[in-house]
Amino acid sequence: MRVGAIVLMALVVGGGTAMAQQGTPLLPEKDVAGLANELSGETAKRNLEGLARLHRQRGSGGFHAAAELVAERARAYGLSDVAILQFPADGKILYGTQRSRPGWDAEVGELWEVPVRDRDGGKASGADRALRVNEKKIGSYQAMPIVLAEDSESADVTAELVDVGPGTKEADYAGKNVKGKIVLVGAQPGAAQDLAVGEFGASGIVSYAQNQKTAWWGEDENLIRWGHLETFSPNKTFAFMVSLKTARALRERLERGETIRLHALVKAGQHASNYEVVTATIPGADPKLKDEEIAFSCHLDHQRPGANDNASGCVTILEVARTLQKLISEGKLARPARTTRFIWPPEIEGTLALLNGKPDFARRIKAVVHMDMVGGGPATKAVFHVTQGPRSLPSFVHDVAWAFAEFVNEQSYKFAATGSAEYPLVAPEGGKEPLQAQFSASTMGSDHDVYQDSSFGIPAIYLNDWPDRYIHTNFDSAANIDPTKLKRAAFIGAASGYFLARLGPEEVWLRTAILQGYELRKAQADSRVWKLGLDDICLDHDERLAYEKAAAESTKKFTGQSLASVITDMGVGCEEPPGRAPERAAVYKRKAEPKGPLVVFGYDYFAEHAKPAGVATPKLLSYEGLWGGGEEYAYEVLNFADGKWKAQEIRDVVSAEYGPVSFEMVAEYLQALEKIGVVERVK
Repeated sequence: MRVGAIVLMALVVGGGTAMAQQGTPLLPEKDVAGLANELSGETAKRNLEGLARLHRQRGSGGFHAAAELVAERARAYGLSDVAILQFPADGKILYGTQRSRPGWDAEVGELWEVPVRDRDGGKASGADRALRVNEKKIGSYQAMPIVLAEDSESADVTAELVDVGPGTKEADYAGKNVKGKIVLVGAQPGAAQDLAVGEFGASGIVSYAQNQKTAWWGEDENLIRWGHLETFSPNKTFAFMVSLKTARALRERLERGETIRLHALVKAGQHASNYEVVTATIPGADPKLKDEEIAFSCHLDHQRPGANDNASGCVTILEVARTLQKLISEGKLARPARTTRFIWPPEIEGTLALLNGKPDFARRIKAVVHMDMVGGGPATKAVFHVTQGPRSLPSFVHDVAWAFAEFVNEQSYKFAATGSAEYPLVAPEGGKEPLQAQFSASTMGSDHDVYQDSSFGIPAIYLNDWPDRYIHTNFDSAANIDPTKLKRAAFIGAASGYFLARLGPEEVWLRTAILQGYELRKAQADSRVWKLGLDDICLDHDERLAYEKAAAESTKKFTGQSLASVITDMGVGCEEPPGRAPERAAVYKRKAEPKGPLVVFGYDYFAEHAKPAGVATPKLLSYEGLWGGGEEYAYEVLNFADGKWKAQEIRDVVSAEYGPVSFEMVAEYLQALEKIGVVERVK
């Protein structure tokens, strides 16, 4: 039976006809109207402007001020159980796979160019006098905190500047004396730190590292990139960030033989602190289900202004909280059976601290709506994504989110094209462009990685913008945030979360959303398999069918009823290759501890445990596939190590997910995980 025929049958049998007639997905029209009318992009943006004034580094005064701001708003909106939870962070305590990073604060960070003086300390004379420059401030933490790299240490240094190119290879320093001098590097400070300071004795770093590569990479020479030093490096130092325009001028002068002398004054450093996690709830109504929770997540930390990344996600879930609480209190929405929880942590490390430090949270949360960058206006060039989960965690929740996103796509396009729509979801101060959200394959890079890691297994709806040409720069400002985009992201999130929180056995329209998601995934998979052109990846039928059935089966956790029976047709499969070697049938199982993905923030769990175990870095970690890199492959290989999947099967499924990879690379990584005690081989 063709997919279209299945969908049509489901519409007739499952009540989808009524849904199509009413014109709104999954929820009654009165609920959709209530959310659409109450959600305010302007309210969200006003809160964003407050957060964007703060330099929100982990464990810092700026982060604490942001946490207090969010908590105060949550209380004002009438939410329950508002609290700022604290988890000690001293550089030693482990939260699963995350070594806690000490807090970092800065008071002063100034970089000056100062007059050149002769070796005896007198003023330069003769030809040197022509090179003299007036003292000039290059960067100020007080004016623009982004200029001082995170984890910089206090210093009062006057030294010459030496250009070492990227600064990440020994060859970059060949023939250059950098001892006691400040080096100009093109890489992130942390990538050059151990070579420049540890091996060659530089006293500090000035970096002009560029942003993540997109079509706009390097075009705007005024952008200053957020910089980081390595938290746990023994080679403590300071680093300043400058624009490409400033760096080019410095490099040109150095190439002409000029001497450039800089004065760096820094009062900053790490200190024992706490990860702070703001949380609040809307209690559920069902005595049997209120201990189950649907969570809304974001990450509250980042540099100032950090508007889209990620003040946008934080204020959008705050707006969802305000709207749901108000509508429920006024009786315009029925109180859902399950509790709705809102979480504002430091990115990844705060979520790991929460789920490991308070395991009851992990047990109660059944699904997460995670927002990281959801407000980018036209200047950011952002595309909005509803991102699916990894293949290792089949779930119907992504199809729920897409049903609402597709509704917003249709309504917003209708309004943009004709000037009239039932639900345009336009903010008075925002744009009127159509949303054009995309239903995208799984990607990594935010807190959803933690929830969906196999040690927690919590499915996450991930709403996000990409690309964004201003991410992690001084131009990621409130001026580039569109209130209409915030309103639409809030609607998709609020509708999805509310639907899941109230979902019970009486819901029958859900099968339509599942089948629509299935149809899209099938088309995406068919395209990828066609592009692969490989005969040895035998999952075109069996694995995809198993995934779709498991995703439909996941409804049973919410409704008590499985919808797996609606998935019956996957097309033509391929034959299993004969004669597989015994090692390809090896089965590994992840141990109960540590919990969390191995890629975390500022700490490499694998590297720290591999060295004492004598384990070389597996080739998989640096592999680049068609649709993913080593980080994605490694994440999924570990997720699939559940005591059931054979090594060859794991290789096949990650090859379909991210592009072909050799069995040898997958086997080498699994064996490395066994040696460092993360997995064990099942006999």
